[in-house]
Amino acid sequence: MMGELLTMVRTEVRVNGHAYLLAQGQDLEDLRQRFAAAAQGPGAFIDFTAVGNRAVSVLINRSSEITLSSETVQHDPRDTGDENYPYGDPFDGF
Repeated sequence: MMGELLTMVRTEVRVNGHAYLLAQGQDLEDLRQRFAAAAQGPGAFIDFTAVGNRAVSVLINRSSEITLSSETVQHDPRDTGDENYPYGDPFDGF
């Protein structure tokens, strides 16, 4: 249909109060399991891709606070999760 609004699900990961919007294509169940394993052990860096196709690595340990939330947003065709093709400016709100 012409004029149809395309949407996608956007997931936010909040680590100790700092928010990261996940790029499309992230395996949320795998990410949950990696966060849980790191929080139960001595700590570990967890890598994922944020909006803007940017690589993020966060150190998770027993005292880390992690929150995941999702919402439906307008589709952004640039958000492919491909770190080889980053977009946006680090200060543009992504």
